[in-house]
Amino acid sequence: MMAVPTVSASGESISDLKSMISSFDDPHMDAQDLAFYLASHGFDAAPRGSYVEVSLGGEMCKLLPNGSEPGLCSIAA
Repeated sequence: MMAVPTVSASGESISDLKSMISSFDDPHMDAQDLAFYLASHGFDAAPRGSYVEVSLGGEMCKLLPNGSEPGLCSIAA
């Protein structure tokens, strides 16, 4: 059984998103995995090829999985 960090995410703010993506690292996570993880924690997330689009309060953010870098992904826009 895998322990998942507990983060209270409403899926509504950039600070919630930043907290979620910096909570742990997974070098094997791809865009599909990242979108599923975020959606299961209340974010409006969808995979788009090699990145994930997240809608936050009417704005779209582009998230790129980090691979071996710290955190799950970086926010490109």
